[in-house]
Amino acid sequence: MSDERSIQAILSERLKEARVYRGLSQEEVARHLGVPRSAVSLIESGARRVTAAELSRLAKLYQTTMESLAGHDRETSEPESVRLLARAAADLSKTDRDEVLRFAQFLRSRKTK
Repeated sequence: MSDERSIQAILSERLKEARVYRGLSQEEVARHLGVPRSAVSLIESGARRVTAAELSRLAKLYQTTMESLAGHDRETSEPESVRLLARAAADLSKTDRDEVLRFAQFLRSRKTK
């Protein structure tokens, strides 16, 4: 596999992971981008390239960076348990997320004493 193809494969995989992580459907992403749902499917399968403008909009939608979507920061990504915790917290109300944050801060302060 050429470097260009492997970069495209990584990007496609990361885009799908980010969409699923955020709990969005391909249809919702397509509406956000102003493209047909089939375009999102083609992007995620690697059959269609994503434009720079689309990548920028996707990064904002997925609340991440373009670099992360391209796989350039994988070494610094969080442990799986942190990603699972974030995914679970994303479904909570703002009040509940604030409470989870306060509890995490309490646990951190207890650890440093």
